[in-house]
Amino acid sequence: MGNNISKRNNKKGGGGVNRRATKSMPPPTRPPPSEDNEYSVNTTQSVNSILLNSQHRQSLPPGGVRSSSGTTTTNSALAQLNPDYPTGDNNKKKEQSNEDEEQDTIQGQENDPFGGKVAHPQQHKLLAASDFWPPQQQQQQQGAATSTQGSHNRPSLGDNDYNNQLTVGSMNQLTVNSVASYNTSTVTPAEVDDYIDRLLNAGYSKITKQLCLKNSEVVAICRAAMEIFLSQPSLLELSPPVKIVGDTHGQYTDLIRLFEMGGFPPSSNYLFLGDYVDRGKQSLENMLLLLCYKIKFPENFFLLRGNHECANVTKVYGFYDECKRRLNPKMWRTFVDTFNTLPIAALVAGKIFCVHGGLSPSLHNMDEVRNIQRPTDVPDYGLLNDLLWSDPSDVTVDWEDNERGVSYCFGKKVINEFLAKFDLDLVCRAHMVVEDGYEFFNDRTLVTVFSAPNYCGEFDNFGAVMSVSEELLCSFELLTPADHPLAKERSKNKKATNGITNGQANNGR
Repeated sequence: MGNNISKRNNKKGGGGVNRRATKSMPPPTRPPPSEDNEYSVNTTQSVNSILLNSQHRQSLPPGGVRSSSGTTTTNSALAQLNPDYPTGDNNKKKEQSNEDEEQDTIQGQENDPFGGKVAHPQQHKLLAASDFWPPQQQQQQQGAATSTQGSHNRPSLGDNDYNNQLTVGSMNQLTVNSVASYNTSTVTPAEVDDYIDRLLNAGYSKITKQLCLKNSEVVAICRAAMEIFLSQPSLLELSPPVKIVGDTHGQYTDLIRLFEMGGFPPSSNYLFLGDYVDRGKQSLENMLLLLCYKIKFPENFFLLRGNHECANVTKVYGFYDECKRRLNPKMWRTFVDTFNTLPIAALVAGKIFCVHGGLSPSLHNMDEVRNIQRPTDVPDYGLLNDLLWSDPSDVTVDWEDNERGVSYCFGKKVINEFLAKFDLDLVCRAHMVVEDGYEFFNDRTLVTVFSAPNYCGEFDNFGAVMSVSEELLCSFELLTPADHPLAKERSKNKKATNGITNGQANNGR
């Protein structure tokens, strides 16, 4: 979730205002919006399996992956996908780099090209200097070659260099190395069930500083999830039915409410659009529960990458501090490594394009998304950056600079041309808080889904989940804000029911 949002009842005041979400909030006693809750995609295409282009199979042994020849191996998928996967002495270098946990991981290391997170640190200094997070204006002098490659001056749309990932090969090597020091661990189904039980119990209990999982268990979960993410493509091809979820941002109790509403896996298939951490109080539980469900149901539960699943952003907006406070900084590095393996986008029935942010001027072929190599950090500009950061705008005709300070805004013309070129009916994205939890744009050719109700405790917004049926009928289920009258009434009724149950139990003793 970016910062370009409309703030109603904002306790802090100020901030950017999104031009599409500025209408005033109706009285708080209104019922959840019920009009316009269904939308039919114009196609009859229907298929049976949920994941059409997966290399992962549940029959694989724990920690194992299937090679291109069809044989099964227990080696890490990281090593399978990257021939430069470091071993031996390189692990010692990584251990040395972990000694200073306060050091920013995006800084380059002169003597150890594998010790940092990215190849060219200047390309990834997206540290937040303001609420709109503009790139830093001052750059260090690092020589002509490095300065040219690491400049923050984004190329023009006609520039041939404005293409895909800037340093994908180097970034893969660097990111892969950061997990090389971990011992390969397997997670059994029984262990995953135990982790899920503990996480769910924590969601129904009072928030505590102590995480319900041990550090070793967190590492095992992340390792197992990375294996699965890397065995599946960067562009997922899914078939309905599926429920699509927007930003959740560490609002863990609302995530559990969402599952109570839509059904806990595997009763429903899920596709999450990113932004699982930062801002909320329980980003750790939020992320870990989703990873556990991914491990348990790898072909029915899917997580895309959001702009907050990035080292630089989580360093600023809360997740790093939460890891440092409740675990330790090393565990933050583990999560960053996991973020760098997340898939980027999804196609539902070949008709609905799902992504966290939006479109890109450098997206000319879907193979460009499929070919995004992982693990990878997020570059300053280019295809991957735009897919996670761009926004639609009703005042933009073509492409304009985004007031976030990152990527672009795109207009109706861009959406129409994109849909026509790829024979699509709908773009589904998140990245922006909207009043009713969902909001259509451009004659229902694009929809924003946001799933964190009462966002940050400062907004009266609903949270929404978009359900796509086998017939590609799109409907919306809504989560009420915690202080909404309907939510209070349900909570009151639930407490009354629990009181009656407890009284009956006591009388029976």
